[in-house]
Amino acid sequence: WNVTETGRELYERAVRVVHDFEEIETDFSSTHAAISGPLSVSLPREFGISLLKEALMDFIEKYPEIHLTVDFDDQLVDLERDNYDFAIRITLQLNQAHVAEKIGIMRHHICASAAYLAKWDKPNSLQDLQEHQLLHFGAAKRGRWPLISKATRKTYPIEFTPALNSNSGDFLLHVALQGQGIANLPDFILKDNLKRGALVPILPEFSMPEFFIYLIRSEKRRMNQRMRLFAQEMTLACL
Repeated sequence: WNVTETGRELYERAVRVVHDFEEIETDFSSTHAAISGPLSVSLPREFGISLLKEALMDFIEKYPEIHLTVDFDDQLVDLERDNYDFAIRITLQLNQAHVAEKIGIMRHHICASAAYLAKWDKPNSLQDLQEHQLLHFGAAKRGRWPLISKATRKTYPIEFTPALNSNSGDFLLHVALQGQGIANLPDFILKDNLKRGALVPILPEFSMPEFFIYLIRSEKRRMNQRMRLFAQEMTLACL
């Protein structure tokens, strides 16, 4: 026999209702008991591994009865279809069908090593910057960095042909540390390389747009105790 699309949707709704009822029962009955059950999340690959790894391990240690599934993936996911409780995404645009909580801010910095600057001289203007060996995140053969003046708050985008493209911020960091170009990298990739002087800020009178870190769930997914605990841990990790 064949199931119609309407029938499938009704079945899925019924399953969710039963699941939600069971979760409510669990929440009431597990106030003092061990918190257990499945929890499935999707995290951006480099961000998740670089910044959230320790927080994830702490969560596993604190709540050993929660069966955590962590997928590291930069692609868009369907929270309902793929049955994710949460996704963490760094974005400027949000799906209106999702419930999103802002849990952090990601800032980018343009920087290079002292060895690179000794060879090529430090750029003193946006026009100078365009002429340098610029390392670009992503596959676009024409790079674009929307630089914002800290004095006027106006945006001055520069366009350039990248000296190197990569989908790995960690790889671009190592290339910059080796003196092979100027990189535009987020805090979580740079770590302490600016503070300890391994990399030098370029044109500090300009900044890149800030991106927000969101904890996202489907509006159809009712928050349970496991989800609330996970949300607390991830919020602390992203402060």
